[in-house]
Amino acid sequence: MKNQIKTLVLLGAMSALILGLGALVAPQALGLFAVLALAMNLGAYFFSDRIVLRMHGASEVTTDEAPELHAIVAELAVAAGIPKPRVCVMPEEQPNAFATGRSPDKGVVAVTEGLLRLLDRRELRGVIAHELAHIKNRDILVSSIAAAAATMITYIAQTLGFGAMFGGGSRDEESESGSGITGLVAIFVAPLAATLIQFGISRSREFLADETGARICGDPEALARALAKLEDAAGVVPVETADATASLFIVNPFGGARTMSRWFSTHPDTRERVERLMQLARSVRPGSVVSMKPGLLRA
Repeated sequence: MKNQIKTLVLLGAMSALILGLGALVAPQALGLFAVLALAMNLGAYFFSDRIVLRMHGASEVTTDEAPELHAIVAELAVAAGIPKPRVCVMPEEQPNAFATGRSPDKGVVAVTEGLLRLLDRRELRGVIAHELAHIKNRDILVSSIAAAAATMITYIAQTLGFGAMFGGGSRDEESESGSGITGLVAIFVAPLAATLIQFGISRSREFLADETGARICGDPEALARALAKLEDAAGVVPVETADATASLFIVNPFGGARTMSRWFSTHPDTRERVERLMQLARSVRPGSVVSMKPGLLRA
């Protein structure tokens, strides 16, 4: 129920942003923007997983193409008590991963080629367990909608903004000056607002996914090691992705490469996540099953 409410609030906020943008750029066509907002909500709800997978060039792989990866996903899906999700691989050098889909029945786990090359089997299990935790906790719909909607709003804002700055209409100097200012606001403010809406979604859910993922794989140390490796790589290995989808990934794909991304990060500090997992690992005997009270690793 909590995630359904989050979904409704998120869709409502995105609709309000589209209508506000329409009122700013073309108040005479507000009805058109209402239709656009409705279409965006329907598209984000039903096709957000396809949108984000296509944006990152993710392709589904078969058991024959990636037998070990499929075996890990299948094993941990049983431990998590969810249907085995589809498995996709992204042609990215930066090691990273995310989960998407509308529900556990339609879940997808996507990993980059760089992640498969960097991590050992234990660490890969930890990352997959973390992503399955997002599916089990049913927060993949909210995060996928946020990423897809923020991307669409960014494109819409840029199109309308440049149209207001360089399009037709009245040619008098005052009108052109006003259109230029409106265009700049549309280009910069709307995408920023879309990104800000995501902030309340991602930070706490990463702590919860770490907790649940450690319980699923029974190996919090491996997940901690994987997070440390991915954070280090994110600072040096370039990535071709948009800010709007950064919140989906297990670690911020921009890492320490950009100071601004730390100020507006959708992820909690990786060092804190690693330390919490290592604290848990020290309290668990090797080979034993992780048993945790809910909330042990939460913010």
